[in-house]
Amino acid sequence: MRVHRLRFDIWVCLALSVLIAMGSSKIVNLMTPKAYENYVEEHTVEDGEIGGIADESVFRAQSVEDLLSHDTFTVVSPGIEYMNRGAGYFGSYYLYALTLPSGERVAARYNMDSVQKENGEDSDLYSGDKILPVGQVVYEDLTESKYFLEQIEHSEPLSRTDFYIDMCGNGGKISQETYSETPVMLVQILTVVICFPLLHMLGSKLGIFPQFFSFKKQEASKWE
Repeated sequence: MRVHRLRFDIWVCLALSVLIAMGSSKIVNLMTPKAYENYVEEHTVEDGEIGGIADESVFRAQSVEDLLSHDTFTVVSPGIEYMNRGAGYFGSYYLYALTLPSGERVAARYNMDSVQKENGEDSDLYSGDKILPVGQVVYEDLTESKYFLEQIEHSEPLSRTDFYIDMCGNGGKISQETYSETPVMLVQILTVVICFPLLHMLGSKLGIFPQFFSFKKQEASKWE
């Protein structure tokens, strides 16, 4: 089998480009905390709003009929059942299969920061009832995405596919580490893409590296 080896000058330029990229990523990381603070502020939901913590004044829905007859509501779910019965991406939203106290199943989107334990009881993640965030019905044809339905209905079908529950609103914060991953990666890639040809061009002009492309003048035909 034929083995292709990169030339020494290419390895040198790649190594230097990666070092520069590491430096540029550190600069981005220094700028991230302030940007993340603004992100957290924009994605923090007040109690009682859609995606916010549901207090005692928020209606506890028991069935689909309750959902459709109230502008806002919450649902009390045992343990982690609210996020352990199937889920999938519908467009850019990640929806979970939520089993209502009536036994009916609907799709729901949560702000996990606003999920609370019933009566503030001291229980672990898997036990005790959980009060879900304040929600509202959003009418949407979920059958438009068959792949989504295959994911969320892997154990049993939804009772309704003409709407989902929005219990997230503008909430749903990600960690600072996750927030900074994408910009850091993009900056590193762009730095390598830009620096590599510039470094090799500089080295070629200084006579340190050979040129990538050399054009030789064609010899005159002996018939001319």
